[in-house]
Amino acid sequence: MRLRAALGLVSLLVAPVAAQTPAPVPAPQPESITVIATKASEAAIDSFIGTRTAATRVAGKLARWRRAICPETRGLGPTYAKFVTGRIREIAESIGARVSDDEKCTPNIEIVFTTAPQGLLDSVRKEHPSYLGYYDNESQAQKLATVTHPIQSWYTTATGDLTGEPQVDGGKKQGVEFQALGMTVTAPGGLGLAPSMQTFSMPSATARSTTGSRNSDGLSSEFFHVLIVAEPAKLYDHDVGTLADYVAVLALSQSGSPDHCESLPSITNLLAPGCATTARTITDGDLAYLRGLYKMSPTATLQGQRHEMRFQMEKTLVTDKK
Repeated sequence: MRLRAALGLVSLLVAPVAAQTPAPVPAPQPESITVIATKASEAAIDSFIGTRTAATRVAGKLARWRRAICPETRGLGPTYAKFVTGRIREIAESIGARVSDDEKCTPNIEIVFTTAPQGLLDSVRKEHPSYLGYYDNESQAQKLATVTHPIQSWYTTATGDLTGEPQVDGGKKQGVEFQALGMTVTAPGGLGLAPSMQTFSMPSATARSTTGSRNSDGLSSEFFHVLIVAEPAKLYDHDVGTLADYVAVLALSQSGSPDHCESLPSITNLLAPGCATTARTITDGDLAYLRGLYKMSPTATLQGQRHEMRFQMEKTLVTDKK
C-alpha cells in the first residue's frame, strides 16, 4: 500500500467508543513550551538512546515524520481536545517536524480517549489492520492489538528509497517479477541449449532502489500513521497538560521500551512502573532527543543515526551546559 492510500478510517471507528468518555482534570494552558532543565551525563544519554529508539522492521532505521503532521484528539471535551492537539503541534514545530497548516487536513496522528480501549483495537484489527503496525502472521497481529497500557501507541511505518515513492511497511509483500536471460533445452537429453529470455516470479519479495553504500544505502523510514489510545479511568492522577506532553512524545517518536525507567529525567517515565523519578512536563532531555531524531540523516545506518543523535544530545545537554 502506497502513501496516497486513504487515511481517516480510524476516525470513523473511534466515534462510538469515544463519545461518552469522561475527561481528566485539566491543567492551565501554557502560552509556550515549559521544560525541566537537565544537566545530563554521557552515560545517561547513551542509555536513553539505547532504550528509546526502535528500528523499523523493513529498513531497520529510525522512523520520524517526513510529511506534515495532522493530529486530532477525540473523546475529550472540545476545549481539552483542542489543547492536546495544539500541544502536539507546538512541540512538533519546536523540534523541526513539519506541521500541516490546513485546518481540513486528514489526520495522520489520532489520539483517542475512550472507556473501551480494547473494543476500539478489536475494531481497528478487523477494519484496518495495517494501523496496528508491522506483523507477519495472525498471532503477531493479535499480540499487537492487545491493550496493555493506560496510554498505548501503534505505528504504521513506510520505507522510502531512491525512487522517492515510500511504500507502507507490511508483512504482505507485493511480490517481484522480472525477466532474465536463461537457457532453454532445444534437443532431447539436454544436448542442445539456446539462450532465451525467461520470466521469474518472487511473490514474497519486495523491490527497493538502493545505493549499495555501507554508510547510506538510500533507504529511509518514516511514519505513515500513529494511533494513540488512552483510558481516562486509569489517568485521573494526571492533569491534561502532563498527558498532552506524554502523548506528544509518543506521537513524534517510536519507543523501543515504554516500561523502562530512564535515568535521564523524562516525561516517558510517567507511566513506567517503579521509576524513582518522574517528570510532570516534557524535559529538555526529551526535546534534545526529539530534535536529534529530526536532525539525523534519514538514510544513514541505524548505528550512524544513533551516533548522530548522541552527538546532538550531548551538545545540548552536556557541552552547552558546562
